[in-house]
Amino acid sequence: MLYVKSLHIIAVICWMAAIFYMPRLFVYHAMSEDDVSKERFKVMERKLMRGIMTPAMIATWVFGIWLLSYGFNGGWLHAKILLVVAMSGYHGWCASTMKKFERDEIPHGHIFYRWLNELPVLLLIPIVFLVVLKPF
Repeated sequence: MLYVKSLHIIAVICWMAAIFYMPRLFVYHAMSEDDVSKERFKVMERKLMRGIMTPAMIATWVFGIWLLSYGFNGGWLHAKILLVVAMSGYHGWCASTMKKFERDEIPHGHIFYRWLNELPVLLLIPIVFLVVLKPF
């Protein structure tokens, strides 16, 4: 079980690193004015999404579900899963936004993406507290 838990934690760290970085790329992409910069950000966003962010999210879910077979239960787990589903929704929003940027559609200014960059932190904090404290 400790190997599975370790792999789950590693996957979560990789997913969170990527999910924190993607909106930062959106900020810079929205601020870019020349075609060379825009194309560079498209490549960076695509590689981050396909090479790190999505595989790490899948691994997080796979190892998390595997951990359920070891008998974890309680209300804290249901709350954590709900927050992880919300984080997965944020991941989906990032993927959708990336596709808009690929089509040269920039639906919002850079300030919007700066604010949205904080949302994963607001989800991650209670997730960690739920896992560590198991309050209910």
